[in-house]
Amino acid sequence: MSDSVATLRHQIGSATDLQAVVRTMRALAASSISQYEQSVLALADYRRAVSLGLWACLRTLAPASLTPEQSKPASAGAVGAIVFGSDQGLVGQFNEVIVDHALKTLLAMPAKREVWAVGERVRARLASAGVSVAGTYAVPASVEAIAPLVDRLQLDTETHPSQAAQPRIYVFYNQPRPGALFQPVEQRLLPLDAQWLAGLLAQRWPTPNPPEVIGGGTATMRALIREHLFISLFSACAESLASENASRLAAMERADKNIDELLASLRGRFHSERQSAIDEELFDVMAGYEALSEDDIG
Repeated sequence: MSDSVATLRHQIGSATDLQAVVRTMRALAASSISQYEQSVLALADYRRAVSLGLWACLRTLAPASLTPEQSKPASAGAVGAIVFGSDQGLVGQFNEVIVDHALKTLLAMPAKREVWAVGERVRARLASAGVSVAGTYAVPASVEAIAPLVDRLQLDTETHPSQAAQPRIYVFYNQPRPGALFQPVEQRLLPLDAQWLAGLLAQRWPTPNPPEVIGGGTATMRALIREHLFISLFSACAESLASENASRLAAMERADKNIDELLASLRGRFHSERQSAIDEELFDVMAGYEALSEDDIG
């Protein structure tokens, strides 16, 4: 058997092993997407409970007190931003897309910017663009790791000097989209959006007897707002991770298709080379037989 046939056989074996790895990674990515999406859905009931609690606290306030963002000019204070990225490979332009979107939005604001980056690669890109990075955090590797990260983000942003007077916090992340894998989005966490507040107050209490908040409701409202922010950050992180795995899943599907095409080509060449080697051996046998026959006749 020729060296080319042995080489092709080795290449086919290597490509087959690589395809097994790719298909395993594809299955893991698909499973991870489902877990992160389910974690967001699991927050639905808790989100509704927090919203109803905020409704009970806010329904007695004057309308003017529900738009704190109008009390100071837009340029007052510093703008804080939390940017969720990825520190793993095989995600295409995941980090580039979200950083470009965050920079486009933040650089248009006439205010000092403080950014908290989730992911070292995001931090590096923000720093290279001249944006001050107040903190960097590891990207969660599981659903269980999201809540501790969100707790740290809330604590660090709340205690940062730039956010002491009038907190202004935005969050940037990639959100899953059918057919498009993901798209970058932003959400203003603080001050609370007036349109969101109007929608909150427009809902109705599920029973005929609306509740009364004990003790004036200030402490309760602050606690509920903090829970609302926790839910928003948790959802942003989970959706970012789902988008990351969706990007990786698409990359693995493309790789699997490419390997299939490569294997088809290699196997075709292998069968052709192998048939040529067999034909050559048969011709040698026939030539040897004919030579022996001529000797016998002679």
